[in-house]
Amino acid sequence: MEESASLVELARRLEEVVGELRGIPVDVERLDDNELVKQQIAQAASTAKELRAMHPIGTPDTGREELRSRRDVLDALRGGLEMRTIVHSRLLDDPAKAARIRELHAAGDLHRVTDEPIQQLLVFDRAVAFLRIIPVAHAPGALVIRQQSLITSLIDLFEQIWAKAREVTEPSPRLTPREREVLALIAEGRSNSAVARALSITEAAVGKHVASVFTKLDLPATEDDNRRVLAVLAYLRGIAR
Repeated sequence: MEESASLVELARRLEEVVGELRGIPVDVERLDDNELVKQQIAQAASTAKELRAMHPIGTPDTGREELRSRRDVLDALRGGLEMRTIVHSRLLDDPAKAARIRELHAAGDLHRVTDEPIQQLLVFDRAVAFLRIIPVAHAPGALVIRQQSLITSLIDLFEQIWAKAREVTEPSPRLTPREREVLALIAEGRSNSAVARALSITEAAVGKHVASVFTKLDLPATEDDNRRVLAVLAYLRGIAR
């Protein structure tokens, strides 16, 4: 629920920006047809020498589409395309996607990982950028941007995130920022309801975060151990990062 509210707010803000752009003589085109978006991306990729990409959580590709996409990227790399890609850390939770990312990284599509919210973005050379219209996973449509000032701003944003992101080969933090917040409050002796009030989220959401912490710290339910205490001890020892 908390994440959905954040995405809705991001969508609202982006729509406001799009609204402000209407009537301004800038080279920005809105495409609501995903097939047309794919066609224009393929056309840009066919002549590009450099690609910057950001992927928040991946794509809804089927297994066959995923394989085709991987082959296309490898072919592009062999053809001399320089690629750098920023992915959200949640992508690495999927073993298949994590393996694909590391394969592409080894092949030359350099990847870095961030825990911060990012938007779906492709920038080919300094000529054209594709930005998802609504910052929600798998939402249809994209903005096609050819306005140089806007492309420069998007590239600057990419480079700032790239500089702060970690290498994909580095160990990933075991806990998300929210999970660390929850565990820190539990370490203060607070109940789930108290944690929920402190973070302005539901008690059910706290329960999900706690369950995820137990899983990531490999703390199975047993009659002999108190997982809540063990999680706090891991936090205090710096094991739960």
